Amino acid sequence: MIRIDDRLAIDDDELQFHATTAQGPGGQHVNRSNTRVVVLWNVKASPSLDEAQRSRILDRLSNRISREGWLRVAAQTHRSQSRNRDAAVRRLADLVAGALRVDPPRKATKPSRAARRRRVDEKKRRGDVKRTRRKPTRED
Repeated sequence: MIRIDDRLAIDDDELQFHATTAQGPGGQHVNRSNTRVVVLWNVKASPSLDEAQRSRILDRLSNRISREGWLRVAAQTHRSQSRNRDAAVRRLADLVAGALRVDPPRKATKPSRAARRRRVDEKKRRGDVKRTRRKPTRED
């Protein structure tokens, strides 16, 4: 079981792991060893999620989820397949936890009088700079 938060844990049977050769420098080791690990998790078919969690994840991670509902995470920073597997699972858990996090509502505030004054003063200064850059007219 992969614990995401206190309300959600993903069963190991729901995850699919694929190992491929990693990219980048590393000599013969990187060319011959399948150390890059890709983790696939089907969000649409997962029995671990309730409908609210599923819709929130699909909405928040829509750019990372395929049409069929597969969330794909890869890791290739380590030289061993087991460490990359752990890193990919950790990254998947962080992504899902971030997607399920509910941000507190924003409280509307008004800018202070000093902030409004600074804004207007800066606008006047910028206008003066632009005015001095103009070509002189016949009246000048």
